[in-house]
Amino acid sequence: MSQPPSPGPPDPDRPASPWEQPTAGPEPPSSRGYDPQQPPGQGPPQDQPQWGQQPQGDQPQWGQQQPYHMYGPPRRPATNVLAVLSLVFAFVFAPAGIVLGHLAQRQLRTSGEAGGQLATWGLILSYIFTALGLLACCGWVALVAIGGNDGGTY
Repeated sequence: MSQPPSPGPPDPDRPASPWEQPTAGPEPPSSRGYDPQQPPGQGPPQDQPQWGQQPQGDQPQWGQQQPYHMYGPPRRPATNVLAVLSLVFAFVFAPAGIVLGHLAQRQLRTSGEAGGQLATWGLILSYIFTALGLLACCGWVALVAIGGNDGGTY
């Protein structure tokens, strides 16, 4: 029967097995900082950790979860509430929509919120509906004035 090889200095004539642990000796060229046989720029990147080293800095390890907001779509600024209300009040009570639209545009100049188009459309529709309402009131008054001026009794 043969005995397993005793741990000792490796035999220089015997080829190394791929399953054996390497013994102390010269480092492989890829783990050294400079290799004269390798062209410049072909070495391992300096910001990447070498084999067996822990990554440094703010780089996350595999398996660590990133915050959700980094992967989602970019956030849009909030919509100005007065701009929305000016559009709503254009259909409900148009003079209030005019006031709210102008207040919304003043706030939008300084706040950086979204809703400029809402405020503009709220103003346009409010002015249109206010003008139509005034025309209807003037027409009604004219009809009453003309109709009540027949000069006689029944």
